[in-house]
Amino acid sequence: MFKKSLTTLALSLVLSVYAQSSMAAPVKNIVLVHGAFVDGSGWDPVARILNKAGYKVSIVQEPQTSLADDVAATRRVLALQSGKSLLVGHSYAGMIISDAGNAPSVAGLVYIAAFQPEQGESLLSLAKKYPPAAQSITETPDHFLYIKPENFHADFAADLPVKETNLLAQSQVMTAVAAFAAPAGVPAWKTKPSWAVVATQDRAINPELERFMAKRAHSTVTELKGNHAIYASQPEKIAAVIEKAAESLSQ
Repeated sequence: MFKKSLTTLALSLVLSVYAQSSMAAPVKNIVLVHGAFVDGSGWDPVARILNKAGYKVSIVQEPQTSLADDVAATRRVLALQSGKSLLVGHSYAGMIISDAGNAPSVAGLVYIAAFQPEQGESLLSLAKKYPPAAQSITETPDHFLYIKPENFHADFAADLPVKETNLLAQSQVMTAVAAFAAPAGVPAWKTKPSWAVVATQDRAINPELERFMAKRAHSTVTELKGNHAIYASQPEKIAAVIEKAAESLSQ
């Protein structure tokens, strides 16, 4: 009888430990990755909201010299996190997080008006499927890209004040053509949960392309009325999508 009680107790302890280990640890690290032509400062309003909600936010400042360099910069920041992370990318950064998101520490991905490539696709090849309304990207003689300043407001951030977009146009981070032409590897969205925000008035990425990619990746989709830089113009709504994703991963 005593031996049976010990066996029962041991089994209960094993089951208890298993149950505790099976519970998902809360995802409290949010790593934000910006897109082409800008830097990470545009994430500031979203970061403030997430920090206030108790998340540890990190913002990647990738060089935009090549897709490989930008993925490496993102992995560098991911390596500094303790525990699981939610990886968030805007625009071109969707190419980056699709690769960097394969890191074991990444629990899920959020695409904000972003590219979600299949293996072998590049940003340029995806854009040809559903051409964007904007045609203002220009190449320098040494093969870097920028948006014509006079078109920046309308094509990239029409929802923001002109004074703010004028500064963004004047301080553009030029992106290497090679970064846009680089083919994607096996994307993390194939094995990890993903979320996507479609900006329905996006001129830099065709909203139909955003829908196509999100559907293909089986992402949980939120459609918001807004232009390409929706993360800057509607930070509360973008932060809410990110928080909901983090909460889902923590259940």
